[in-house]
Amino acid sequence: MRIDVLTLFPQLFEAPFSFGIFKRAIDNGLVELALHNIRDYTHDRHHTADDYPYGGGAGMVMKPEPIFEAVEAVVAGTDTDNEGGRTPVILLTPQGRLFTQPVANELAQYKRLVLICGHYEGFDERVREHLVTDEISIGDYVLTGGELPAMVVIDAVLRLLPGVLGSEDSTLEDSHAGGLLEYPQYTRPADFRGWQVPEVLLSGNHAEIERWRREQIIRRTLERRPELLDTAELGREDRELVKRLTTRRSKDNKDREL
Repeated sequence: MRIDVLTLFPQLFEAPFSFGIFKRAIDNGLVELALHNIRDYTHDRHHTADDYPYGGGAGMVMKPEPIFEAVEAVVAGTDTDNEGGRTPVILLTPQGRLFTQPVANELAQYKRLVLICGHYEGFDERVREHLVTDEISIGDYVLTGGELPAMVVIDAVLRLLPGVLGSEDSTLEDSHAGGLLEYPQYTRPADFRGWQVPEVLLSGNHAEIERWRREQIIRRTLERRPELLDTAELGREDRELVKRLTTRRSKDNKDREL
């Protein structure tokens, strides 16, 4: 996969992708990360990329010309990289669709992505209307720029690519991979300050371990993110467990009120 990032601050991306898993993926040719400075596509001696908003108001708005020219230069003649489909041009913005694991899975199917990082008070609306193909938000809050959201998207997408994590099974049991939260994990020592690892994990009985892990997945999701259960694919045993746990929790709450 190739990911092109358009930003006013390309240097912000150097450190996060210069170490560990993603550096190895880049060095091994699994991923190509190309950084483009939007100011390089301005035409005045001050490299102006923003201006005051029409109609007044606080802050500055990113100008359309350099963003259009940057995208057009980056994707020129490369739409075939995505098997005939148009290369996604994605705006990182609080107004975009919420970034979730299914969205990461969707983006990981492309061979190429273009990410545009905003700054200041946002973009000229014509960038939204006539240039980008998608808008993504990483949450209902506002950051100073789109660089951190772009890093989040890149991290979540790249780890899904074959070979990046080494084992193809590494992402299968992650939280949200199946629409639910992950089960608790333990490692040595088995006894740490008197806190014991659950005996079932030491039993060597793989069927019991899998049953315990599935129960923990349901239990943890119900406790922390119950809304995920509304859309997750649950088997009959899962639904029965949800019903039992919900009934028990309701009873416990009533007992505490008394």
